[in-house]
Amino acid sequence: MPNNKPIFVTGGTGLLGSYLLRYLVKEGYSNIRALKRKNSRPDLVEPIKDKIEWVEGDLLDVFALEDAIQGMSRVFHCAAVVSHKPKDLKKMRAVNIKGTANLVNVCLDEGIDKFVHVSSIAALGRRKKLKIINEDTKWERSSWNSQYAVSKYQSEMEVWRGAAEGLKTAIVNPSVILGSGFWDYGVGPLFKRIWEGFRYFPLGTTGYVDARNVAQFMINLMESDISNERYVLNAENLSYKDLFTKIASVLDKKAPDFEVGNFQKEIAWRLDWLKSKLTSSERLITKSSATHTSRTFIYENQKSTQVFDFQYIPIEKTIAEMGAQFKKSSALNFKPAYLPLI
Repeated sequence: MPNNKPIFVTGGTGLLGSYLLRYLVKEGYSNIRALKRKNSRPDLVEPIKDKIEWVEGDLLDVFALEDAIQGMSRVFHCAAVVSHKPKDLKKMRAVNIKGTANLVNVCLDEGIDKFVHVSSIAALGRRKKLKIINEDTKWERSSWNSQYAVSKYQSEMEVWRGAAEGLKTAIVNPSVILGSGFWDYGVGPLFKRIWEGFRYFPLGTTGYVDARNVAQFMINLMESDISNERYVLNAENLSYKDLFTKIASVLDKKAPDFEVGNFQKEIAWRLDWLKSKLTSSERLITKSSATHTSRTFIYENQKSTQVFDFQYIPIEKTIAEMGAQFKKSSALNFKPAYLPLI
């Protein structure tokens, strides 16, 4: 992909989008336009913000999207709402499904060369007795799928619909994305809670991947001739106990040691709700997240490791780097941070 090809990025001020933009600038891309909301925080793109053409807009505003995407050639779609909170459901469905449909439609109208969509392992579906998940796993309607999973699956359907109408597309399905960013959003609150002495761990297992790996893979995918394919991006599968223990270790804190079984999880999400009300803090545990973190799923990554000369960053290294930055940020009123590019 020539470095002057016009590139459009949604979600550029978020965790993954910020790492993607930083890699694009590092690799010499010079014609980058990024969509941001009026109230988006620029902390994670501070070093490169002047090298990006920023346009204010919203995925739900078709006219703004039409203006923003004019003259673009390649599109990275990173923007999405990730939440297990009931109050966010309406917004999440609107942004993830309708917003993606709007973007696909304007890309088709503009004749975009290629569209890389950030989905999620959640969009592959989860159900009882299913343990190992990869690109060939078929979605099935199930009570084991969260509302977030449903929204990401339906957003994928809009992308595949675009492909059927002639849009050259590719999809990445990252597992839980780790990377320094805002400490009050994403995985950041988990570091905060363990720092404060959080003692509980759920029984489940899931996959994790470094944000830098996801950004690198997306650029490789955009530069390639690959289309109409999806890739599960997952460095390692870890139990929540192992993850929490690794985080506690780098923070020099006692590892959570109270197992959250079926009874305890019902108590845990209620207590977390009460704490959030009393302290106005971000919720770490909701009823939905408590249910889904009690289950074990293993995500395979063979397809992603075979397509490019690509190696995943060990999750232990990612956590160590995040932990070091968190400790520095804690002395600066939890100032946002970002991992160095590799």
